[in-house]
Formats: sequence, structure tokens, C-alpha cells
Amino acid sequence: MSQVIPDKYRDLFTKRAFASLGTLMPDGSPQVTPVWCDIEGDLVIVNTARGRQKDRNMRRDPRVALAIIDPDNPYRYLEIRGRIVEITENGAAEHIDRMAKKYLGADKYPYRQPNEVRVMYKIQPERTSMMG
Repeated sequence: MSQVIPDKYRDLFTKRAFASLGTLMPDGSPQVTPVWCDIEGDLVIVNTARGRQKDRNMRRDPRVALAIIDPDNPYRYLEIRGRIVEITENGAAEHIDRMAKKYLGADKYPYRQPNEVRVMYKIQPERTSMMG
């Protein structure tokens, strides 16, 4: 059952709020990484480079969880549990540049490595909880 991000918490996606992204390792143990996050309609978007651990984990098992903490009030947060519904390289390089503008004030993502392939993961929330 999909769930919509409550309007009261959509502002977190306009702020420089980092998300802690939880994925599952091959043995089922959790792996957590801080990521930049975005929203497109009701889908949450994260972006990484092909081949990284979270990329391998999300390709193998689409179940993920995110916790997004309000940078202006750490007692206000949104937790999302959901599934990856789309993995795409199409537009991912442009997307990471937009995220660099939001999070760093830079026009281009400054940490791109030679031969790096960017990938976007679109997450359908299935359950949300929040505080604040």
C-alpha cells in the first residue's frame, strides 16, 4: 500500500535536509548512508554513482528506509519506508547538479569522478511516520 508524503513535511525536501538512507546488505544486515534527497510528485529521489554499496543493495533488494531530519529543528523528522520503483541513469547527471545547487550552492556537482555514472532511484513510500 503506497502512502503520500504529508503536506506538512514536504518542506523538508526544499531545505538542505540530509536523509539517512537504509538499505539491506546481501546477508540482510542494514547499511545506512547520508544522502541528498528530492521529491517528484509522491516519489522520493536519491542519486548515487553506479557500483557503490547502496547502488548494489538497492538493485538487489528494493526495500529501503529514510529518515529526514529538519535542519532547523532536529526534533522534527519524517521517516519513510518504501520500495524502489524506478532505477534510471536518464537525467541523473543533471539531477545531481541540481542537488549540488541546493545543498552546496554550486552550479555543478564538484565531486564527480572520471567515468562515474550517476543513477537516480525513485522510491514509493509505503509507510511514513513523523514527529514535530
